[in-house]
Amino acid sequence: MSKKQSIEKFLTPKKIAIAGVSANTKKFGYAIFSELKQKGFDICPINPKLEELEGIKCYKSVNEIPAEYEKLFIVTPKSATDEIIKEAAVKGIKHIWVQQTSQTKETGEIAKELGVDLIQKECLFMFANPVGSIHKFHKAIWKIFGLLPK
Repeated sequence: MSKKQSIEKFLTPKKIAIAGVSANTKKFGYAIFSELKQKGFDICPINPKLEELEGIKCYKSVNEIPAEYEKLFIVTPKSATDEIIKEAAVKGIKHIWVQQTSQTKETGEIAKELGVDLIQKECLFMFANPVGSIHKFHKAIWKIFGLLPK
């Protein structure tokens, strides 16, 4: 499957678990939660320090999330990412998107060994429709220069 196809599959249906959500409105973990929620996504937030976020129950780990969440977006510190991928693979989650700067040098190889369809080095904001604000501009520039995934 091409990266473009993997991205399209990841975003359909709009049901995603997010590891690394944050209650801090200045952090990316909050921004991704908030924007995807506004775009109509069914979000399953994961953060071991939160009971809930904006009225939605938070889970302590990937192991605890309901089985119907088959896609995982990771926006954690690099030190946690690879273990979360391993935990997700054991749970049966085989489609994972790691936000830019959350991956380690080993992330791709670990995902490959576990049979995980991994998306990395891409910004989800550029692909979760409707794309707006600076992300729409960024996507247009990437398209002009042929940098969008094929």
